[in-house]
Order: sequence, then C-alpha cells, then structure tokens
Amino acid sequence: MTSTAATNGTKTFDYKGRNPEGKVVKGQVDAGSSSGAIARMRSMGLSPISVEESKGGSGLQTEIKIPGLSKGVSMKDLSVMSRQMATMISAGLSLLKTLTILSEQTENKTLAKALAEVRTDIESGGSLSASFAKHSRIFPPLMIHLIRAGETGGFLENSLESVATNYEKEVKLRATIKSAMTYPVVVVIIAIVAVIAMLVFIVPIFEAMFKSMGSELPVPTQVLVVLSHNMVWAGPVIAVTAIVFAIWWGRNKNTERVRQFVDPLKLKIPVFGPLLKKVAIARFTRNFSTMLGAGVPILQALSIVGETSGNYVIEEALHKVADSVKIGRSIAEPLAEEDVFPSMVVQMVAVGEDSGSLEPMLAKISDFYDDEVEATTEQLTALIEPLMITFMGALIGGMIVALYMPIFSIFDEIK
Repeated sequence: MTSTAATNGTKTFDYKGRNPEGKVVKGQVDAGSSSGAIARMRSMGLSPISVEESKGGSGLQTEIKIPGLSKGVSMKDLSVMSRQMATMISAGLSLLKTLTILSEQTENKTLAKALAEVRTDIESGGSLSASFAKHSRIFPPLMIHLIRAGETGGFLENSLESVATNYEKEVKLRATIKSAMTYPVVVVIIAIVAVIAMLVFIVPIFEAMFKSMGSELPVPTQVLVVLSHNMVWAGPVIAVTAIVFAIWWGRNKNTERVRQFVDPLKLKIPVFGPLLKKVAIARFTRNFSTMLGAGVPILQALSIVGETSGNYVIEEALHKVADSVKIGRSIAEPLAEEDVFPSMVVQMVAVGEDSGSLEPMLAKISDFYDDEVEATTEQLTALIEPLMITFMGALIGGMIVALYMPIFSIFDEIK
C-alpha cells in the first residue's frame, strides 16, 4: 500500500520483512508508532527486518494534493468494501486482519487511509461503528447505524451484507438515472457550442457580405448580428458566471436553505418530477427495510432514512411521521396525511404493520419503484432522442435560414 502521512497521530512507516516462504518483502504501513508498525507486520505474517518512518518522498516523487480536487469516496467504493469485508469476516478472518487487507488493496486512497485509521482505532480498543463515525464524511449515517446494530446483536457479517446489497442497488439506481440524463445533457452542450461557434465565426462573415450588398437586413438576421457583436463580452461573462455558479452550487447544494427551495421544485418539473419522486420513495423504503432488518429501532430508523431519501420534502414528511409514531400512532396513519406518498405505499405499509411483516413489505415497495424508475428512464430515453434531434435541427436550421434570408430578398428584388 502506498500512503502519505496520516493525520490524527497516525504515521506512515517503510518496512522490510520476511514472509513465511522466506522471501524479503518491502512496503508501507500506517501506525501510531514504530512498535505499532511492527505489530502490524506480525499480524500480516511478516518477520520484521527494519522499520523506518516514511519521509513521504521528495522532488518529483512528492505527492501533490490540491484542496478540493482530491478524489472522494463513491457509493460504489463503499458497496465493494462492504461486500469484501462481509466475505472475509464470514471466512473467519479477524476484524483487524480484514481491515489490514482492505486498507492495502483498496484503490481509492481516501478510503484506504480512512480504513487504516479505523484499524488503528480498533487496535486501541474502539468499536467498528464508533471508528467509522469519526469519518462521517466518508461513511454515511446509514452504514454506521447498521454496523452498530450488527455489533450489538452479534450479526456484524449480516449487517455488512445488508450495507453492501443496499449500496449495490443504489449504485444501479444512480446508473439508471445517469443513462437517462446523459443524452440530453450532451446534446444541449453540443447545441450551445455550435451556436457560439456560429455567432463568433460564421455570422461576421455573412455580416460583411451583407454590408457590401447595401440592402436592409431582415429582423431575424439583425438579431443574429446583434448577438454576434455582444458575444465578444457576453461569452466570457457567461462562462465566468457558470463557473462561479458551479463552485457555489457544489458547496451549498446540500445546505438546508437551498434544499428547502430547490427540492420542492424538482418534484414539480414536467416529466422528470415524477421520476425523481419515484427515486426518493425507492431509497426511503429500501433503506427503511434494511435498517429494520438489521434491528435498528423504528424511531431511529425513521430519523435516518429521511436524510438518505435525497429530497427535502420527503425528509420533512418523515420527521412528522416520526413525531407521530412517538406518541403511539402507527406509521401508515401519518404517512397517509402527507401528499408526497402515493396511496399504494401507504396501503402496503398498513398491511405490513397489521401482518407483522413491515420489513419485507417495504422491500417489495422499493423493488417495485426500482422497476418503475428503470421503465420510466427507458421510456424517457426513447422519447428524448427524437425531441433533442428536432431541437438541434430547429435551432441550427433556424440560424442558417436567418443568415440566408437577405440573399433570398435580394433574389426577389432582382426578379
């Protein structure tokens, strides 16, 4: 494993050791001290030869880190890590050995570093969930609470498998959404680039030709000429504004004030609004089912699944549901009072509560909405493709017609 010096008292050590086959191997480990590094080597089955604190490289070998541009930990990284951890623990490996292997083979350096620090915490007597909670920016609350429930109930392996299954479905859901959005986004970007290129390079050529003719330009052509003149200053302004907005959005999109305003609007967008609502309900029911299956108390689960739904409207609705459950009401009753939840969801939850099978009923709801999202995105993809082609044709064709209108009028005068 290659690693830079870790924070929170953890250091990186270069080691040389001999494996059980007698071969000399070299590498790096993270530990709080040299004695900790030696203990790590022995846990890996190595006989220490030398251990020195890593100098972190120099010159061209020094790792350059740019704030804000380091690679984050994706949902796919977490799902793969959870699945591997569950497999190794079920195979009989100790938790420390499992974390050692994962921290060394994980390709994502941010996740590898966090796992190394978690392993160090556990060596000091901490629990896995408490150690994960120290890295809340990497490990989501859902994952932490599921692991805590598994530790408490003695079924950590099952909890990790639940985390892996949950995140694998989430990754698939996100991929489905991206597949529906990629085509229109690419077409819009191409359309913007084509329009700017025509305004900057093509329109001035036609403008010079029209001036030599001395004829009055039609209104559509005049509009293109004005846009071409203003593009010299408007283009950079638009580009800078877009960059500033993108930076601001990246920093503030998850703040409560922004979500209060944006999330309700998302659900009202034509065509895409119902799709986003189905996505949020699929997440809520899947996460709720997973947490109940792991033994997390209902009130605690409700407070967490709202945050993981990805929409402020559903999150606030679930807070109201949790408040109602606290005073002794069922889950279905307050759900029915919130317009954001379809009647089918309410009825299935009510049946699950009455029959004592709420967890599998929620799983069925999430599977249903996952299928709905997939079917809807397929329909959208089939619908959007001809619409975007028509949009591109109308936009570029309209500009070409506007450019040739003066030529048509000159031909009419000649006749």
